[in-house]
Amino acid sequence: MVTAALPNLITELDAAVKVGSPERGDQILKQVTSLFLSNVDRLGESQISVLDDVLVRLIERAEAKSLAQLSEGLSRTELAPRETIRKLASHNDPSVAAPVLRNFSRVAEKDLIEIAKTLSQQHLLAISERKTLSEALTDALMRRGDANVSNALAHNSGATFSECGYATLVGRAERDEILTEKLGLRADLPANLLRELLVTATDVVRARFLTAARPVTRDKRPVQAAVAQARPKIDYTQALSEVVALNRAAKLNDQVVNRFAVREDYTNVVAALSFMTDMKIEAIEPLIRSDRLYALIVACRAARLSWSTTTMIVRNRPGCPPVTQRELEQGREIFDGLLLSIAQWTIRFGSDRILAKKNDFAAGR
Repeated sequence: MVTAALPNLITELDAAVKVGSPERGDQILKQVTSLFLSNVDRLGESQISVLDDVLVRLIERAEAKSLAQLSEGLSRTELAPRETIRKLASHNDPSVAAPVLRNFSRVAEKDLIEIAKTLSQQHLLAISERKTLSEALTDALMRRGDANVSNALAHNSGATFSECGYATLVGRAERDEILTEKLGLRADLPANLLRELLVTATDVVRARFLTAARPVTRDKRPVQAAVAQARPKIDYTQALSEVVALNRAAKLNDQVVNRFAVREDYTNVVAALSFMTDMKIEAIEPLIRSDRLYALIVACRAARLSWSTTTMIVRNRPGCPPVTQRELEQGREIFDGLLLSIAQWTIRFGSDRILAKKNDFAAGR
């Protein structure tokens, strides 16, 4: 049926071209698109090639609105005709190019890089939102990209960056708090550049690092709710009394907290960190169980603990997966480069945010 329909469409196409009617061309474009999308799984390579030729000829004459619809329809199927996709991706009108640039995974990287070098910021922004981006592509995007492109790249967990690329983003973040926050939340940001961000970030932005979660592809809320319900509420009254007594006897020190962590006595670890940072228990407790180590490292630094004790606390956290060597190395760089005053100010500003987020979660917001 499809094979039989193709000659008729080609004949109508030739007639439309001769008559010079854009409306007729748009009508045929819709027919060809519908024919392709409704039969895509049954088409062979030769049939797709014929349709590709038809679509390429129609693209030259079609209006942007019709082409944008074509682009949206074809961007979702991996079997879309290749030359048609190339034409759409490099179209000067971003409303036509964006769906393909954003969603179609098989656009050749060399074509994407060329588009990043020559077309508009809207084209670059669409490329920045692709599921995966190589270092070569992110470098090309940042050479011409504006603030919106930089922010989209920093937010894209599927984007990878060269050392130069990350350094460029960190440099731009000095004038952009939103970019600073997005970069600080990336798990792959080199620790030396995270330190640089911390030095230049405002207190409010540093505080956000304590509470914001890493970008995820699915909603963890049902899982978190189930874990929260299953976890018994801990009474810290006795642990706080013990910590206060140790402090009065001048015995609350790094060595004592280290022993708490070695014994995996995290009730006392939480109580000690709470007392030593002047933060509420409710703000310290989530840091121990977080999948993000940054906030816990800041709390340990603010409490004047050594890296050895911080490592012991991080390694033995209850119910958490084992920390990797890379995470420890990054954590050490952050810890060593973090000024005590910055750590204490970050904790001070972040405490209220942590408690607010916990209350929002409890209320189901």
